[in-house]
Amino acid sequence: MNIAILRRSRRQPELPGLVGVARVDSRTTSLTKRLHAGDIAVIDHLDLDKASAEALVGARVAAVVNASPSTSGRYPNLGPEILVSAHVPVLDAVGPEVMRAIEEGERLRLDGDRLYRHEDVVATGELLTVDGVEAAMEQARAGLAAQLEAFSGNAMEYLRQEHELLLDGVGVPEISTRIEGRHALIVVRGYDYKEDLAALRPYIREFRPVLIGVDGGADALLESRLRPDVVVGDMDSVSDAALTCGAELVVHAYRDGHAPGLERLEELGLPSVLFATGGTSEDIAMLIADDKGAELLVAVGTHATLVEFLDKGRSGMASTFLTRLRVGGKLVDAKAVSGLYRSRVSGFQLALLVLAGLFALVVALVATGAGEVATGAVTDRWDALYSWVQGLG
Repeated sequence: MNIAILRRSRRQPELPGLVGVARVDSRTTSLTKRLHAGDIAVIDHLDLDKASAEALVGARVAAVVNASPSTSGRYPNLGPEILVSAHVPVLDAVGPEVMRAIEEGERLRLDGDRLYRHEDVVATGELLTVDGVEAAMEQARAGLAAQLEAFSGNAMEYLRQEHELLLDGVGVPEISTRIEGRHALIVVRGYDYKEDLAALRPYIREFRPVLIGVDGGADALLESRLRPDVVVGDMDSVSDAALTCGAELVVHAYRDGHAPGLERLEELGLPSVLFATGGTSEDIAMLIADDKGAELLVAVGTHATLVEFLDKGRSGMASTFLTRLRVGGKLVDAKAVSGLYRSRVSGFQLALLVLAGLFALVVALVATGAGEVATGAVTDRWDALYSWVQGLG
């Protein structure tokens, strides 16, 4: 009894706040692939976008520590609202030095607006609240006109540089995957991609479209037990499993021909095709499918609205706006397909049809002489089987 009391008296008092293992990466898309439930995600993400926030929530992180402001005020980005609505604490704008001060895998404690290593303060910042995020969104909307003007300027610059590609398809590489005359399902690990893929399963079973994964979209297909036919992108946010699944690989290169992702594929000994353009990997997937004769392009997780383009936080998203204009006659959003498409015969209807057919057959046999003959034959067979079994005993 005395020993137990002594041990309790020596126990350290429990410190306030929440504790978690630190996972550190300036690229949020890369970080989300190694997060576990209860981790503290340490990121450097100016204007946190919706897709990244949803990935953090899906990983069930204990908290998020952002070196940069989650909302800069340039435009009303959607990420912070998603995190605070999911009751994920966000310590914001703590400064870039936190990326060097924290080591991957160490245990940290978040208490209010301070981040601790044991009892030592590692970083301080602003703890986001629902009211604070709403106020920031109102202020950001006031500066939206300037962002729209910049977006238009970026679109005109891209059109000037890539008019031959957009208008005539000059520069689209040859690939071996047959696309002509088929539907193409283009998957980006973006907005609501999981829900859209689940809703499209009947469509995929019936039409068997060419499956094109854009970077992490290839892993999204594998997670849904679908093997991509083509993987397109920078190859920095796609797993080795997706790269080696047998899909044809198209590497996104800069306009000068430099392709950072090519080195990784060469190390894995994987063949690939280069596509040099100043646009995004999302653009590449659409342009390839259109140029190679796809009848219909179904987009999953891609950017479709102006707010989504701005929320991506990249000036290059203006290229996607123009690319969507280029392929607009074939392009359909996944939500539209799942809303309009229904499997021609559901499983329940098929079961009812089979039962109705069996019932009609039984009635016909009973009501006719053929039924009596068939019943007698079945009875004789049963008696013979029964006698044979008894003979074995």
